Amino acid sequence: MSVSVVIPCYRSAGTLPPLVARLIPVLRDLSVPHEVILVVDGSPDDTWEVASGLAREFEAVRAIRLSRNYGQHNALVAGIRDARLDVVVTMDDDLQHPPEQIPLLLATLEGDRLDLVYGIAHDEEHGAIRSLASRSVKACMAGALGVRGARTLSAFRAFRTRLRDGFEGLSGPHFSVDVALSWATTQVGSVRVHMNQRRHGRSNYTPRLLVRHTANMFLGYSTAPLRAASYLGFLAGVFGLLLGASVLWRFTTGDTTVAGFTTIASMVALFSSAQLIAVGVLGEYIGRIHGSGMGRPAYVVRERAGSSGAPGAARTATTTVRAGSGPDDR
Repeated sequence: MSVSVVIPCYRSAGTLPPLVARLIPVLRDLSVPHEVILVVDGSPDDTWEVASGLAREFEAVRAIRLSRNYGQHNALVAGIRDARLDVVVTMDDDLQHPPEQIPLLLATLEGDRLDLVYGIAHDEEHGAIRSLASRSVKACMAGALGVRGARTLSAFRAFRTRLRDGFEGLSGPHFSVDVALSWATTQVGSVRVHMNQRRHGRSNYTPRLLVRHTANMFLGYSTAPLRAASYLGFLAGVFGLLLGASVLWRFTTGDTTVAGFTTIASMVALFSSAQLIAVGVLGEYIGRIHGSGMGRPAYVVRERAGSSGAPGAARTATTTVRAGSGPDDR
């Protein structure tokens, strides 16, 4: 088993040196071919200088610099598609995922029983509100998107590189690595690992971006919102029929004492609301289809450093792959 470790990097100039310093000995102790791919996602600080320096210092390290910030999942896809070895391990750049836990992931992946393994924290590394929101999103993914084992999803994962063939033709304005992996295999497992609290800076996943990421997954990979809009219209129609029957009954029994303005206004407001919600959902889908047709790239590689380029130097590349997401999407 050979291992490619993919790490999306954003504002991590301070954490990358200790992370790589711990990661390389762990991979060497495994006594297998290995590589580390640092994907710098348009970070505004010195992350690229640090990553390219590490690529020059360690033979096993390669660095990829994207032309701007495309979002964490897009950066992950760039690294996954650049991986050369049998197994891909993905992890965060903030030292929350200890490199020493990678052998546990790989040991769980051994054999032919599993294709994908998630590392699940023994204890929640986030606050109570963030953890509750995360569990809620995973539960919705399991139900609406049909993602097997969604409740065990984690950014600390190991999977067989061949799974990327399942989303080679993926297009659209947004990526979700976990949904894409679910298209390629149902042999998914998990293992309990120790995770650390974030020591440097703070997470870029603000509540606004968490909501945005959730909406991207549902609108980009599921027709559930369209079905929900249909159900809403059906319920509004049933309610309208019941309301009309009630008005007609009162009219036939002579119990009508009001001219009917209140009833009409209520019905108009109700149906208008249902129509606007349905139109809004349809508009989201049409907008995404339009964005996909524009050919907007998922990422553009600006330059590389490490063994893939000239020794000790970076080289320029112009690789573009399909449609991508907006800036600061992490």
